[in-house]
Amino acid sequence: MAPDCVFCKICDGDLPSMRVYEDDRTLAIMDINPLTSGHCLIIAKAHAPTIWDADPLDLQAAITAAQKVAVALKTAVKPDGLNMLQANGAAAFQSVPHYHLHLIPRWNDDGKGFDWPVVAGNRGQIQAVGERLREAIG
Repeated sequence: MAPDCVFCKICDGDLPSMRVYEDDRTLAIMDINPLTSGHCLIIAKAHAPTIWDADPLDLQAAITAAQKVAVALKTAVKPDGLNMLQANGAAAFQSVPHYHLHLIPRWNDDGKGFDWPVVAGNRGQIQAVGERLREAIG
C-alpha cells in the first residue's frame, strides 16, 4: 500500500466507493467521473504505479476480473460496444498512479470520441522498432 494513493485507500476501505466486484487481487468500482453510464474501474489491490511495475499475477487477475465485469455490463446496461483503457504515465494521461483498467460502455452515436485516422506508417521504421522489441523481449 502507498499511504497517499487514493486507490490504495479505496481498496483498504478508507475512502468510499461503489464496489461491484472483489476478489483476492482486484476490486471493481464505479468511476466517479464516468465517460458513459456504467463506466467502471478494475483496480489491482497491490500498489503498482503502472503496468511496468505490476506483478504478472495481478495483471492476470485484473484481466480476468475485467472480463467478468464486462459480461455483467453487457447484461446490465446493454451497450453496443465497450472500450477497455489502461494508461501508464502522465504522457498517456494516467490520472491515478496505481495500475487499473477502465471499462467504458459505448453506444452507437454516443458522441464520445476515441478514434484516430488510419494513416500508413513508415515500413522501415515499423520494421526497425519491431526488431528492437524482439531483441528486448529476448
